[in-house]
Amino acid sequence: MQPTYIFDLDGTLVDTAPDLLSATNAVLEQAGRPAIEPSGLRAMVGMGARALILKAFAATGPALSEADLPPHFERFLIYYRAHIAAKSRPFPGVEETLGVLHGRARLAVLTNKPQDLADLLLRQLELERYFHAIHGVGRLSVAKPDPRVFHHVVDELGGAEGGVIMIGDSATDVATARAAGAPVILVDYGYTPTPAHELGADAVISDFRRVPAVAASLLG
Repeated sequence: MQPTYIFDLDGTLVDTAPDLLSATNAVLEQAGRPAIEPSGLRAMVGMGARALILKAFAATGPALSEADLPPHFERFLIYYRAHIAAKSRPFPGVEETLGVLHGRARLAVLTNKPQDLADLLLRQLELERYFHAIHGVGRLSVAKPDPRVFHHVVDELGGAEGGVIMIGDSATDVATARAAGAPVILVDYGYTPTPAHELGADAVISDFRRVPAVAASLLG
């Protein structure tokens, strides 16, 4: 049986920070808040757009309550959907590696990005063709790091025979893999306030092209 590779999206496969930053700053500007610098945004990404907006408001003035979030969230979605791939690009080696793995493994995306935005981004970047499943927020009532979403993806791909591994960039991805009982590789160029080497992954890589070899060693 072929092994299963489950990939995070933002910060792992695609550098989405430029377009997320533009959308976040558009919302902050409408609210009369100062803009966030790129270095500040990267530590806010990983738990979905709602969490991103709440963190952005907390970093630029009085915190935003959950009750006041909806209109800002809608503004973010409208702007981001219209500019989702304006500057976002796959990280170096991603498309080359996905091409190597495609046909030799079952590939999936598991992200805390809303489902429609994950689908749209991967389609616009012409990456969706590599994946047998794309799972974003909204398909289930739970999201990473809840292991149920991980197991749902595995079941969708036909089961865990052949081995399953998670590839991500953050503590959320490590927690998801640990809760699901799977090994995890982290890339060290992603979006995390804590260095990847300190998050307890089974392996940390700087070059995405190393994924097949490192995954093979972890899966046996």
